[in-house]
Amino acid sequence: MRERLYGKLGDRIFIAVLVTLGGAVMFIAVLMAWELWSGGAKAFRTFGFWGFVFGREWNVITGQFGAWPFLVGTVITSAVALALAFLPSLAAAIAIAEYAPRWLGEVIAYLVDLLAALPSVVYGLWGIFVLVPLVRDRVEQPLFLWSAEHAPALMGVLGPPTGIGMLSAVLVLALMIVPYASSLARDAIRLVPREQREAMYALGATRWEVVRRVVLPYARGGIFAGVILALARALGETMAVTMLIGNGYQLPYSVFGPAATMASVIANEFTEAEGGLQLASLLAVGFLLFLLSLVVNVAADWILRRMSVGEGRK
Repeated sequence: MRERLYGKLGDRIFIAVLVTLGGAVMFIAVLMAWELWSGGAKAFRTFGFWGFVFGREWNVITGQFGAWPFLVGTVITSAVALALAFLPSLAAAIAIAEYAPRWLGEVIAYLVDLLAALPSVVYGLWGIFVLVPLVRDRVEQPLFLWSAEHAPALMGVLGPPTGIGMLSAVLVLALMIVPYASSLARDAIRLVPREQREAMYALGATRWEVVRRVVLPYARGGIFAGVILALARALGETMAVTMLIGNGYQLPYSVFGPAATMASVIANEFTEAEGGLQLASLLAVGFLLFLLSLVVNVAADWILRRMSVGEGRK
C-alpha cells in the first residue's frame, strides 16, 4: 500500500515538474515576443506595421526605417543556401546510413556533425580568408569579364566582383546548415524497418532501387522536417553572414553585390543605436525575425505530424 502511494505521489511530482518546465519555455517565448513587440512599438506606430515591413529605406540621418530589404535578403540567402545544401546533406545521410561500412559511417557522421559545433565566427573568418579570394578570383571576376565582353546587360545583374556579397554569404550559409538537415535525415533513414529493405531485395531490387523506392518514401517526413529546421537555422544566422554579405542597406538586386539580413542589421547597429526611433526599429526587425522563425518552426511541426516517419509505406 505504501509503495503504491509513493508511486502515485512520484508520478504526480514528475508530471508537475514536466508541466512547469514546459510552461516555463512557453512563457519565455511569449515574454521574448512581448519585449520585442513593445520595444518596436514606436517604429510600428510611426510608419505603420505594413509600412515598416514594406519600407525600402533605412537611413539613420533622415529617420526613415523600413525592413523590406532585410526581409528579402534574409529569405533569399536562406532559401538559396537551403537549395544548395539539400542534395549534399541528403547524399551524406544516404551514404552514412546505407552504403558506408559502420566504422566509416560513424567517422563521416562525426565529421558532418562537427560542422554544427563550430562557432559561426569561425565560418566567417574562413570565408574571409579562404572563400572570398577563391570566389572573387575564380568565379566572380571571370564571369564579370565575360559578361562585359559578350553580354553587357548581365553586368548589372551580377554586380561588382569584390568577393564580399551575396554569393559568399550564401555559400558559407549552405555549408553551415548541411549538418542540421543531414542529421535528421540520417536518423529517419535508420528508422526504416529492415523488413522493408529485405522485401525489396527478395524481389530482385538493387540497392539503389531499395533506397529510391522504399527508404526515401518511408523517411520523407523526417527528411523534409530536417530541411525546414535547417531553414530555421539559416534564417537566424548572424556572425558569418554579417562578415561576408557586405551589409548593403538596399534590396539585393545583384548576385555578387552587397546585401543585408535582419540578423546582420541588428548585429551591425544595435550597439551603436542611441535609442529613440533607431533602437525601436531594430527591435521591430527582431520581432519580424521572431515571427518568421516561428512560422518556419510551426511548419516543421506540421510536417512532422502530417508526414511522420513511415508514412511513405502507405
